[in-house]
Amino acid sequence: MQRITAYHHAGVITDPPVDTIALPHDLRHLRRKVLHLSNGEMVMLDLKEPVLFADGDRLVLEDGSNLAIAAAAEKLFEITARDRMHLTELAWHLGNRHLSAQIEAERILILRDHVIRKMLEGLGATVSEVEEPFHPVRGAYHAHGGHSHGHDHHHRHG
Repeated sequence: MQRITAYHHAGVITDPPVDTIALPHDLRHLRRKVLHLSNGEMVMLDLKEPVLFADGDRLVLEDGSNLAIAAAAEKLFEITARDRMHLTELAWHLGNRHLSAQIEAERILILRDHVIRKMLEGLGATVSEVEEPFHPVRGAYHAHGGHSHGHDHHHRHG
């Protein structure tokens, strides 16, 4: 089984990936895990610290080839509002309930939860079912030990 020796954030590697690993948002926070590739092979990810991977990030294998991380489509609610102030109020209510949310200029995406849907509709939101990749905002409690994640290149030390 090949090992992953490094990773790069999206845009650093231009070589095409040998495979793509599609993961939902809650499985893109990784440190040590056996990953199953679409061709049936398995690779071992073993990093010094947990990393929150984003769509397009690359994992580098010990043979120099790379794998792409893809954000898998997920069942979400798309929330739209009357105006920006209303959208801000809706975002506050979601944050007050500690829900993961992808906040954009014209909409908010959350994982489907029918109790929350009723609450949002009661607050005047329009809620639609969509399936697309989910990129929730990372909250203060998800900052990983205060370590910087802006590096373009990380090698496994061992």
